[in-house]
Amino acid sequence: MAKTDFSAELRSLRSTYDSIEAVSDVAQIKADIAALSEEAGAPDLWDDPAAAQKVTSRLSHRQSELERLQRLTTRMDDLEVLVELAEMEDDEDTLAEADRELLSIRKALAELEIVTLLSGEFDARGAVVTIRSGAGGVDAADFAEMLLRMYTRWAEKRGYSARIMDTHYAEEAGLKSATFEIDEPYAFGTLSVEAGTHRLVRISPFDNQGRRQTSFAAVEVVPLIESTDSIEIPDAEIKVDVFRSSGPGGQSVNTTDSAVRMTHLPTGIVVSMQNEKSQIQNRAAALRVLQSRLLLLKKEQEDAQKKELAGDVKASWGDQMRSYVLNPYQMVKDLRTEHEVGNTQAVLDGEIDDFIDAGIRWRAGQRRPS
Repeated sequence: MAKTDFSAELRSLRSTYDSIEAVSDVAQIKADIAALSEEAGAPDLWDDPAAAQKVTSRLSHRQSELERLQRLTTRMDDLEVLVELAEMEDDEDTLAEADRELLSIRKALAELEIVTLLSGEFDARGAVVTIRSGAGGVDAADFAEMLLRMYTRWAEKRGYSARIMDTHYAEEAGLKSATFEIDEPYAFGTLSVEAGTHRLVRISPFDNQGRRQTSFAAVEVVPLIESTDSIEIPDAEIKVDVFRSSGPGGQSVNTTDSAVRMTHLPTGIVVSMQNEKSQIQNRAAALRVLQSRLLLLKKEQEDAQKKELAGDVKASWGDQMRSYVLNPYQMVKDLRTEHEVGNTQAVLDGEIDDFIDAGIRWRAGQRRPS
């Protein structure tokens, strides 16, 4: 077994850290913490609970960023001392401990480096995710439900709350569509690489002849709208329909017509909400999601115009971005990054961080000028 060159490894770690620190802008983080702390200390802060929650959440996030950077500096300093003592005493057990800490710090730096790549206009925001079943009949509806479980499991592992906003059940099994919200910093930047068409190949549990079936589901990710966003929608551009919420198999969930379907007439964008307790709450939730989709559409149109003016003809995201093959072999593969995993059950149980990290790095490479 080759002996670790700790001197070279420590230099490499510090070089990586210096690059991350420069991009992170520690001075700005400290300035933000000071400003947000002052806001959080205002006596009338909780007069507006929603605004207060945003201030305290942002303060907590910025403090966590600073602590994470400072903790890594301390860990590298401690590792340097540990290595020095171990080499002086030729202590193999301590050198083995230093090796483990080296690997742990390297992993922590890689995770922090991913965060520095989330520099898009809306990357720091929360996310609204919609999953829709596509081609493949009942298998596609079942696949949509599998994806919803995968993302909610992923959120749970991170300590995030995934709030289900809308669910439309298919007649036989699964979901026609589902929408959930994760109001956490950088949720949009993180999950936006999951947008696209997902493909499932398996022996269909709904086919009595046990044939292999290919089915599809689409994932849409939009940033959460904020009060500062200037997305005004005239009432004349919105058509609102009220209907009765439905559960699995078309069963009635509510005794009143509380579900809301909102159509934006100029673009044809349709948003429906049924999981809130009242029609007023569903209408407010639908309007917020509609504004989010229009905000992203506006940004995409601006980006497309810029690319056209610049003569940029790079391909955009393909129709199929990931395949989940459960038969005749076990493999989940991202078709953009080539990242693949043989443990399909772990992926479907929410172990998708490696896919997300690879997607963020891939996207950063696509954004760089050629």
